[in-house]
Amino acid sequence: MKRLELNNVHESLGAKMIDFGGFYMPVQYEGIKIEHNSVRNNVGIFDVSHMGEIIIEGEKSLDLLQYLTSNNILKLQPGKVQYSYLPNNKGGIIDDLLVYMLSDNKYLLVVNASNIKKDFDWINDNNNFNCNVIDKSDEYSLLAIQGPNSLNLLKEVSNEDISSIKYYNFIIGSIGNINNIIISRTGYTGEIGFELYVKNHDAEKLWDILFSTNFDLKPIGLAARDTLRLEKGFCLYGNDINDTTSPIEAGLSWITSFSKDFIGKDIIEKIFNEGANKKLVGIELIDKGIARKDYKIISDKGNCIGYITSGTMSPTINKAIAMGYINQEFSKIDTKVSILIRNKKITAKIVNLPFC
Repeated sequence: MKRLELNNVHESLGAKMIDFGGFYMPVQYEGIKIEHNSVRNNVGIFDVSHMGEIIIEGEKSLDLLQYLTSNNILKLQPGKVQYSYLPNNKGGIIDDLLVYMLSDNKYLLVVNASNIKKDFDWINDNNNFNCNVIDKSDEYSLLAIQGPNSLNLLKEVSNEDISSIKYYNFIIGSIGNINNIIISRTGYTGEIGFELYVKNHDAEKLWDILFSTNFDLKPIGLAARDTLRLEKGFCLYGNDINDTTSPIEAGLSWITSFSKDFIGKDIIEKIFNEGANKKLVGIELIDKGIARKDYKIISDKGNCIGYITSGTMSPTINKAIAMGYINQEFSKIDTKVSILIRNKKITAKIVNLPFC
């Protein structure tokens, strides 16, 4: 397992550590509910340094990314971020990712940890544009500051105009005496939040600066990260989307630009035009129980009509919630279904996303 630059810090805080995609990661510190509510109501910090950073540069870097990714790179300009995915030749999803336009002909891709090598190899295999593709993942740490007080906290420790950073935009600036930090306003919790990309040798110093304020900043583990993103209906690669998932079924047509050519376009556009057979939906359990990944969704006639991809007990609304793929005819809001949990049928219903 790869260890994060801040591994000793997490262990000193009593974090429970687990293997997550080949990385030794903190799953929780004080407890999921405490950490979850800290982000919803105040501010929390995630060490998500397992995420990958890949640089693409060259005169035809825009052309390469237009071909590789689903979204329209022409919408970007330096200082802007875009959510997108890498489609494969069969209309599935290699990975979902963020594209940062650093400058003309230079982009940063932020990819999922478990897919770093797969993405890097795929990009190189399709690099017919003579671009430089550089994996910088082992050089950077990534701290995510999330919650209603994240803006106020960063304003206290930085001389940059943090308030001016709009959603899905970034600057390169300083925090304390650390320079050249990519400060972006994105997030995976549904709250206002910022991501800080910093060289590894400055990671612990940055951590200490962020904890030097009077804000009750709490470290947050992967478990609360999962409950937070699920409440907002955000997809998790490996659960809700994967190499065989159609982005149309996953509700990702909004980041799919059919005005350009890209890998897998014909297959994806055909499903978009004809309609998908199944759909990713929100599910709220009515009876007592927790729906987990791969549990079957059953119709009132006892037929299997889908499967769960993510499920948890929501700390915010105190209800068992889940996401899953279901046959299109059963996807209407308020449709009653059953979840098969240990051979017992648990009543549930289809609900709107996000859950709260």
